[in-house]
Amino acid sequence: MIGMNSILIIEDEKSVSEVIKAYLIKEGYQVYCASAGMEGIDIFKTRQIDLIILDLMLPDICGEEICKIIRQSSDVHIFMLTAKGALNDRIEGLTLGADEYLIKPLSPRELTARVNALFRRMNRGFHSVGFLFNDGNLIIDSEKRTIKVRGNEVSFTPNEFDILSALVINKGHVLSREQLIAKIFGEDYGGFDRTIDVHIKNIRKKIEEDTKSPKYILTVTKAGYKFGGEW
Repeated sequence: MIGMNSILIIEDEKSVSEVIKAYLIKEGYQVYCASAGMEGIDIFKTRQIDLIILDLMLPDICGEEICKIIRQSSDVHIFMLTAKGALNDRIEGLTLGADEYLIKPLSPRELTARVNALFRRMNRGFHSVGFLFNDGNLIIDSEKRTIKVRGNEVSFTPNEFDILSALVINKGHVLSREQLIAKIFGEDYGGFDRTIDVHIKNIRKKIEEDTKSPKYILTVTKAGYKFGGEW
């Protein structure tokens, strides 16, 4: 039993959402369902939601647009669930702020396993309270899970925060894409390796604002990434 984390399913196929809901309730989650995009946004605004499972093909508004709207005000976890499996579609979904991009058909058992793994990672957290780099230009508060760049708090998705934290904790060492996937998503993650590249690109945009900003994430050719901030 995981506890009463709240999950919102935005899916217009009632048979699909009801099956997913049944599996998640069995694991101890509180589950809300919406059959249209605007209905889902309304529920999100009025409930404390920890995870959104978002279908992209909806009758009133596309899932990509919903993701954009939610990301304007929240870093809630978002799993995109769709039949659109082309590489460009996946990259676009992650770029918009999705934490995972899951391809239909996906068994309810596998989806539930992904959800359980997500909340285990969130509950595990990081042991160090905080990090300060480059004379305070970058401050990472691991307890509050906040990041400030030049004194301004920057919105990070949970996966972006965890990737940056993993690089910081392993400062001085190169982490391969496979190692980052294992640390953030778990050994059984079935996604594609470009996931890490897209998240890294998003992180760089947020903490390396311009050419004068320090280069915090360094690419090591044919090896992976390492953290380049200075204590």
